[in-house]
Amino acid sequence: MSAMNGSRNRNTFEVGFTLKLCHHAPTLHSTKTTFPRRSFIAGLVGCSLAACHKSSPVAPADGPWRDLSFPPPDEQRALVLVPPASAPLPLLVALHGRGESGRGLEVGAKAWRDDYGLDKLDAQLRTGALTRGDLADMVLDDRLGKLNESLKKNPYAGLVVACPYTPDLKDRSAKGAAPFARFVRESLLPRAQTESKCLTNRESTGIDGVSMGGRLALLVGLMHADIFGAVGALQPAIKIEEAEMFALMAKRATLDKKLSIRLVSSEKDPFLAAVQALSKAFEAEKIPHDLVITPGPHDYAWNRGPGGAEMLLWHERVLRGLPSP
Repeated sequence: MSAMNGSRNRNTFEVGFTLKLCHHAPTLHSTKTTFPRRSFIAGLVGCSLAACHKSSPVAPADGPWRDLSFPPPDEQRALVLVPPASAPLPLLVALHGRGESGRGLEVGAKAWRDDYGLDKLDAQLRTGALTRGDLADMVLDDRLGKLNESLKKNPYAGLVVACPYTPDLKDRSAKGAAPFARFVRESLLPRAQTESKCLTNRESTGIDGVSMGGRLALLVGLMHADIFGAVGALQPAIKIEEAEMFALMAKRATLDKKLSIRLVSSEKDPFLAAVQALSKAFEAEKIPHDLVITPGPHDYAWNRGPGGAEMLLWHERVLRGLPSP
């Protein structure tokens, strides 16, 4: 700031500055101007407090989507699908795969919308029928019949779907997943519930994910079965030797509560053998679960077809207390 000019009133002074309020605010540039001292100081303090305020802003709307930002310590981003509904809907947390994890918070948060075509699948389910084309021809006739029979009996009502950025964790254990699980439990779920006015009870809240996200969904969901009533995994990136570990986690999670669990894989999924091993480990521990194996590879086309459609419909059914298709 420039020194006081003796020829001017003592209650005013000249400023010529570049002010950076904090890392949450843009830099403010000003030319040399005369300000009343009290007005300037009051304005500076008020501006600084507003710029450094830690609470998240109201999520901007992009059609049915809400864009959520989470300040430190979370440093997170999420997109939330909030479809129009006449009554509160169940809530699903959907985790993306490893391909988006290295591309930044925004790309990851938008993966289910922009890369996996969740909007299109949700819209098709609302028509009351699926075709082979909707599932990229990666469906057997018997399975397609069961899906459409379920839709005919109980029309699809939709879900609120929270899609956070999903980190690629170096520590792939339950302990390594704990910080992300804390974010989901303490930050993501409360914010998504507030934004969407969805159902908040455990029986109406689920978690799922694909590949790396499927693995993380199993870890987070089984560690926190007190807040999730349904846990699913699409082509989860697990190892055969980990089947016993996940089965023991599921056994503990279901000791005193009902938990809907489902595994989905495909014929050319490199994790198919591990998913089948986990299903057998669940059977050995007498843990009720569903196992679905579709045609197809482990790729984006599968995510945009049977992967996303199976995820949406299954959670919408079980979180409403309807039979699994």
